[in-house]
Amino acid sequence: MDNDDKQIGRILTRREAVAVLGAVSASLLTGCSTGESAPANAPNGSSTQIASASIPGCVVRPAQTEGPYFVDEKLNRSDIRSDPSDGTVKPGTPLELTFAVSQLGAGSCTPIAGAVVDVWHCDADGIYSDVQDPSFNTRGKKYLRGYQVTDASGRATFKTIYPGWYRGRAVHIHFTVRTNPKAASAHEFTSQIYFDDAMNDTVFSQAPYKGKGQIRNSQDGIFRDGGSQLILAVKPATSGYAGTFDIALQTS
Repeated sequence: MDNDDKQIGRILTRREAVAVLGAVSASLLTGCSTGESAPANAPNGSSTQIASASIPGCVVRPAQTEGPYFVDEKLNRSDIRSDPSDGTVKPGTPLELTFAVSQLGAGSCTPIAGAVVDVWHCDADGIYSDVQDPSFNTRGKKYLRGYQVTDASGRATFKTIYPGWYRGRAVHIHFTVRTNPKAASAHEFTSQIYFDDAMNDTVFSQAPYKGKGQIRNSQDGIFRDGGSQLILAVKPATSGYAGTFDIALQTS
């Protein structure tokens, strides 16, 4: 359902990445586009993205499309599994998702405190809340949506469920990071998180996902444009799985 969002960068070598941190000489552009389309190989996607670099503790990620299903619900909550209208909780494998947001600067990466991290994704059946689509109408529901503000260490944690999937899209979670959201010069970065195919196979072998089939990351046209740099490494937790997504922004 997403238009392709073309990445116009590459992964820098470790030597080049260190040079970026030391002199901030590379130009790292960030942006986002909107709109999704069902075919995985949709040819008419918008394109704008960042040059990508990664070194330990400082990971610059490619931006991707926001898509049509973002709704600014202004729900400040860490547990996004329930629907505020009736308290029902969406079934699915528990997932604790932590964002570690930092700023790329001269010689180092420093945590960004006070950034707003918005998260939204579909349920185990591939359905989003509070939107009208040709195949469903969930207006008024607000499950699997919410935001958190990063703490002094640049971290924001969400309790959610492992997403399902729908035609044309691999398993993914949408997110937006806004720094200084009340300022006129606020910086905004939008992208998506993906999961390893083998991890998806493990989760989808169980209820409530079992029997619904699976789509591979390589079948998703949006994933093919930088998605390999957006995979969340998860590990078993007390209940379900947990993972931390490191992301460094250049805000100046």
